Amino acid sequence: MGGLRVLITNYAMASRAGTELYVRDLALALQRRGHTPVVYTTEIGELGLSLRRATVPVVEDLDKISTPPDIIHGQHHVETMTALAYFLGAPAVFFCHGWRPWEERPPRHPRIYRYVAVDDTCRDRLLFEGGISEERTRVLLNALDLERFKPRAPLPEKPRRALVFSNYALDYAAVVREACARTGLLLDIAGEDSGNLLEEPEKVLAEYDLVFAKARCALEALAVGASVVLCDAAGAGPLVTSKDVARLRRLNFGIRALQEELRPDVLVREIERYDAEDAAEVSRRIRAEADQEQSLDETVALYEEAIAEHARAPRDAAEEGRAVADYLRWVMSDIRRERHIMSNSPLGRLRERLLGVPLLGALAQ
Repeated sequence: MGGLRVLITNYAMASRAGTELYVRDLALALQRRGHTPVVYTTEIGELGLSLRRATVPVVEDLDKISTPPDIIHGQHHVETMTALAYFLGAPAVFFCHGWRPWEERPPRHPRIYRYVAVDDTCRDRLLFEGGISEERTRVLLNALDLERFKPRAPLPEKPRRALVFSNYALDYAAVVREACARTGLLLDIAGEDSGNLLEEPEKVLAEYDLVFAKARCALEALAVGASVVLCDAAGAGPLVTSKDVARLRRLNFGIRALQEELRPDVLVREIERYDAEDAAEVSRRIRAEADQEQSLDETVALYEEAIAEHARAPRDAAEEGRAVADYLRWVMSDIRRERHIMSNSPLGRLRERLLGVPLLGALAQ
């Protein structure tokens, strides 16, 4: 099969968040392979503009796309269903990147032929909360452009410099700082809310011996060769070792791996497990198994599976209409539930009282 026209959906292309960076890397990799990626999003920020500068089309309005895609790479249910409703002949593959976010809920539609989870946690969401059949579900673990994330020099016998690498580091930085003070580590913080945004983390991570991170940030640090302690505001996880790296990668180094309370003594215990030689072995395995080029092969193969199945499948406009109706009913039900929760919260009740005051009510609306 020749180059494919791939419509990638994502609710935003603004900040350096997980799915947005995934879309950027995927679009650029597809373009290098001779495919034609187009990104549909409802918010274009700096990350979307950077893709445009790289000659990848990024649109907020599907009317701007005059040629239908061969495949819809769906991420986030609103944007995925919008694309399916607009391009009535296009098959789709839906990717789920998170256990908690509302936007990651898998939509049901007859033209979504494959559902892809980026880890075993998301697979459970698809199967046991989304009602997706096991036959249509795949797991495709996250990967990196290893040409960007080069191996660092060997780690020292004892760690000296540490980094908190997270867009939400300020929520828990004090806990990590206390643990580092107890173990004699110099600590820096990087991420969006800290004001120290790493535009090119591959150029900075090699400066640190120990990194506190989760998910993509952890994967990037491991690929470079740092020792990594999993942690986030949600909780603490282990230092990643050669004994458990395979298991933790299948969890995307994410929420299911963060099972302990985030406390200084928990982090100190994991810091004290630091082993430079073992960290080098972990990095070697990550570099052998988390190469973006191999992941892209598998992604394109899924596209081709969906396209081939779609070509054999009969069209059923009534079934598609029912799927859209069911989806809209769920969305409105969920919105009503959230509005009810909000209106009965202390903040919601305060807003209602303010709306009853003539001048303040006008300002609050």
